Amino acid sequence: MPVTIAFAIIIIGPWLFGRASKAVRLPAILGMLFFGIAYAALSGGITDLLPPLPGEIDAISGFLKSTALIVILLRAGLGIRKASLQEVGASAFRMAIIPCLAETAVATLAFTWFFGFDPLTALLGASILAAVSPAVVVPSMLDLRGRGYTAVPTLVLAGASIDDAVAITIFTASVGILGGSATLLNLVVSFPLAILNGLAVGVALGYFAAWFFTRTFTHIRATEKALLLVVVSLLLLEIEQILPIAGLLAVMTVGFILLERAEPVAHEMAHKLSRLWVPAEILLFVLIGLAVDLPVAWQAGGRGLAVISLGLAGRSLGVLISVAPDRRLNWSERLFALIAYLPKATVQAALGAIPLSLGIAGGQEILSVAVLAIIVTAPLGLILIRASGPRLLSAPATGDA
Repeated sequence: MPVTIAFAIIIIGPWLFGRASKAVRLPAILGMLFFGIAYAALSGGITDLLPPLPGEIDAISGFLKSTALIVILLRAGLGIRKASLQEVGASAFRMAIIPCLAETAVATLAFTWFFGFDPLTALLGASILAAVSPAVVVPSMLDLRGRGYTAVPTLVLAGASIDDAVAITIFTASVGILGGSATLLNLVVSFPLAILNGLAVGVALGYFAAWFFTRTFTHIRATEKALLLVVVSLLLLEIEQILPIAGLLAVMTVGFILLERAEPVAHEMAHKLSRLWVPAEILLFVLIGLAVDLPVAWQAGGRGLAVISLGLAGRSLGVLISVAPDRRLNWSERLFALIAYLPKATVQAALGAIPLSLGIAGGQEILSVAVLAIIVTAPLGLILIRASGPRLLSAPATGDA
């Protein structure tokens, strides 16, 4: 299949499915995700009714997904004011750490019990499952913020990127230990170091970007500013492969600093990034769907569902522990925070196959559970977030968010 036709398929097909999904009062991105899953199943996953996409699409899918993630994380950072973050400060920090660690701990025990893994392999599988999906959560929270609901969406936005950083750092350290290139000490030290480094790099780049774009405000077009910011953010994710830096957190921090230090520039970029999100959203969700292998997910069976369910129970307990001390949130808002932290998709699609590719024992089972987690939690979490948000959150704020 020519690459041009393949791109037409992965743009037009998900767009049509998204429109159909909206027509039946479901989120558009759910239709995009289902298109990807269906095409993968019909082009070799289950049957060969459709031609497979060319290898060039696979070769650049990681780049396309990273670019789309950067767009939504920059938009998230550009939408969080310092005052809003201060309101949820301690709760945001707890939400960033406790739910992920709680799910990792419970899923590690579940992998050991149901699949007979050794503790380190179980920890590796659990770290893949433990990450919340920014691809599902961030756009949903931005939508709610745009409708005036600020407190809980800001809390979830602030915690989500660090949540992913914690899970990815545990995964990286676990792979290193299994491969003999790291020790248990790396696992204990690396994730707080990566988070601190991510914050430091994000703050430094944010201040530089604010200074540079303010000085050149009338000389560089808004589209060029947004493009430069996206390219620098992509480089951050590459540096993450070499140095202990939470790249996604750094990207979000850049947007936050820009809003605080150069608000006119931030508003200009937010407008351009919202336009760029239209094609990025389609590509991100169809590529996640294409990464889903239904036969592989089927292999996980009941044991996989048990691991996922227990892990989510641990995460839910972690969320409740995180928000319980915050007296400004009522119980319906705390329940929504729990719901918002359920979806899995992005990290599971990106990392699920790595243990198998490295020849780690249990890699096939880990991949199966990761794929099953996407199929179950991404649609369910998305539907629950969209349906419950206006019902559970407090009345929209009347002031500036």
